[in-house]
Amino acid sequence: MSEATFSVDPLAEARLAIRLFLRAPLAFGGLCLRGGGPARDRVLGELQDGLPPDTPWLRIPGHIDDDRLLGGVDVVASLAAGRPVYQAGLLEQAAGGMILVPMAERLRDDTAGRLAQALDTRERFALVLLDDGIGPDERIPAALSERIAFHCDMSGTTRLDDDAAGGEAAIPLNSVAPCTDEQLALLAGAGLMLGIDSARAMVFATLAARASAACAGRIAVEQADLETAARLVLAPRATRLPPENDDGASPPPPPPSEPGAEDEADRQIRDEPPEDMVLEAALAAIPPDVLEQIRQGQRSRSMRSGGAGKRTKSKLRGKPLGARPGVPGGGAQLALIDTLRTAAPWQPLRKSTALVPREGMDLRKDDLRIRRFEERSPTVTVFCVDASGSAALARLAEAKGAVELILAQAYVKRSEVALIAFRGSAADLLLAPTRSLTRARRALAELPGGGGTPLAAGV
Repeated sequence: MSEATFSVDPLAEARLAIRLFLRAPLAFGGLCLRGGGPARDRVLGELQDGLPPDTPWLRIPGHIDDDRLLGGVDVVASLAAGRPVYQAGLLEQAAGGMILVPMAERLRDDTAGRLAQALDTRERFALVLLDDGIGPDERIPAALSERIAFHCDMSGTTRLDDDAAGGEAAIPLNSVAPCTDEQLALLAGAGLMLGIDSARAMVFATLAARASAACAGRIAVEQADLETAARLVLAPRATRLPPENDDGASPPPPPPSEPGAEDEADRQIRDEPPEDMVLEAALAAIPPDVLEQIRQGQRSRSMRSGGAGKRTKSKLRGKPLGARPGVPGGGAQLALIDTLRTAAPWQPLRKSTALVPREGMDLRKDDLRIRRFEERSPTVTVFCVDASGSAALARLAEAKGAVELILAQAYVKRSEVALIAFRGSAADLLLAPTRSLTRARRALAELPGGGGTPLAAGV
């Protein structure tokens, strides 16, 4: 098997994914657009233009609370009406439409879980996730990535063309016959070779193949549709590459073609096994960053090094997580709105059964709610640099450059850094734990070299 190379146009692939997605948005679950710029704006515009005019299009922030997302009791309206008045959440308002999630890589896990649960139980909306992450660690939550069909990476794409979008001969998706057993086996085999163990990926791939045929006006899935599904659905989910052939050297190039030899070349292409053609299509469309992670063995689920600190619950600061039952005190703060929302439905009953009439709200201990927050525990990255004479000047300069690159990543994650250098006969703390990238770079620049190697002191 030849080594994979990224040989597709990201913008063209994203626009093709939009056309397929529009055949059955709710069945596909959604799509993710990674990378900003005018290219992504154009793709979003084509998506909106392709939807019916009355399709709901709602935008939710990453810090949305459960009451706004799922709905709940409207405190003001309930107090005015004297009875519980429920307010519809965004999920209910988006029935049959789209939910746009900007900066989806920062979406809280609990919010992502709510969306994933709604997709599993209702399937009344589709997600459009905008991924503005920079590094491989900044990705959309796995719970949502698993439940949407298309992942389009347009990072670095600046080209904007005006070629025809196609699809003039499109037919309804339900007019296309299901994939045959042989075609299902081709997609499953390609997924197995790429290390994809998700059943949802196979469902999305077969649906994408039928949508490709529908866009072309065909009532049956063909080989080209299978290759399209492999590029758009299977390639971004790859976790490994197929093993290389044992024969090693590639076959020699064919001799120069003579007049009339085109038919023979076409015949050789047609004679290529269909499973190889599907797999080659997927390999050619693996995004560069995914391909690099696979080559480095980091694509599988593993521990992340140098990441942000562990998430811990807090009573005073951090991201709000909503309220829970509890009594204020010991640092816990009263969630006034949630307390009133809990007590509002019970007011008519409590007033009618009260022995002594009361003015205002009748609050009980069970109504009390306290605020919850989530914060990350601080992390410290300690660099221990060998500044002895054996390190040599050139190697020390390389070490400084490598440390500065890691420092920049630590700065983005808001973690602290410290610097220890060992040379001569002892180890020195050149930089105490700090978040200042400037101080760390200054300490590195002033780091001298020479002397012995007191490794024990450095450790």
